[in-house]
Parts: sequence; C-alpha cells; structure tokens
Amino acid sequence: MHTALSTNYDYRIHYNKTGAVWKLSTYFLEQIPFHEESLTFFCIGTDRSTGDALGPLTGSHLAESLLFPFHVVGTLEKPLHALNLQQHLEERLAMEPSPFIVAIDACLGRSDSVGHLLFHQGPLYPGKAVGKELPPVGNLSIKGVVNISGFMEQAVLQSTRLHLPFEMSRIISRSLQLAYGRFKTGNERLSQ
Repeated sequence: MHTALSTNYDYRIHYNKTGAVWKLSTYFLEQIPFHEESLTFFCIGTDRSTGDALGPLTGSHLAESLLFPFHVVGTLEKPLHALNLQQHLEERLAMEPSPFIVAIDACLGRSDSVGHLLFHQGPLYPGKAVGKELPPVGNLSIKGVVNISGFMEQAVLQSTRLHLPFEMSRIISRSLQLAYGRFKTGNERLSQ
C-alpha cells in the first residue's frame, strides 16, 4: 500500500468504466511480454486490512484460473506483504535472474481518483503510505486507488469498504486473463 502522489502514469482508467476489461486487456497486450516464461505477478498486500487487500484478491483470482499459467506470488491464502516481500524477491531472482515482474498493489490518492487503476512502466514502492521502506518491485506497476490519502492512512486502510478492492481485483484479473487469451489466440493464428 502506498500513496499515489504523482500524476505521471502511462495509463489510467476507472474500474467501472464501460469496456474497461477490453481496454485494459489491449493495454496489457502492448505492455506485458506474455511469451516470457519468467513472467511473474507480485500481488502485494494483506487480507488483514480491507483497503490493502487488492493485491491478494487479484492474486487469488489469477491463481485459481486454470487458463492463466504464470507464476503468481501473493494470494488471500498466502499474502505477499512487508514481512516476506524481500524473501520472495530474492527467491524469484535466484530461480530466474531477470524475471519480468508485474507488481499489483493498492494505493491511496485524491478523492477524485478513488476507483481508478493506474499503470506505469517501472517499479512501485510498497508501504509508502504507512511509512515503510520496502524494496521497489516490478517492471510494470498496477495500482488501484482504494481510498483518500492525507490523514491517518492506517485507519483509512482499515475502514475502507472491501467492495471496492474486490471489484477492482476482478477487473484486473479478468483483463489479464483476457489479454493472455488474446495473445494465445493471436499466436495460434500466426503459427498456422
């Protein structure tokens, strides 16, 4: 969980915008190397805070899909959080020296940004909203603005309704699955 301070994002969309799943899948097709065997999804957050559950919810949706073959770290059952993030990063780097990591995390932002999904090339910095110094994670960052920043961030996270992170996680996971399906279908057509 971190605060979205910058407005410099490569792409942003509200989670319930008409056609969001298709638009996001198109963006993911352009940005994520689905052909890479080292492709990994780091879904950061905890199930102990409703506002910080976006990552684990997304990870659970992806891990449960039989049609999504990529390595997913961080689910509701086994969250990826401040206490184990460094360990999981080191383990992944030991298995694959240069994996492509898509990092997914919740964040706080301005009131007019709540519900937006933010994307940019480069790492995200988990834990910033609550003053934690954790290693940067990801080649591509996906952030979901789940509530307003600026005052008592920890309390804001605890009091965030679960509905918003849950719905946002469904949109992210459906978009990633659709993007992979479109990638796979496109490759099957090319090889014929």
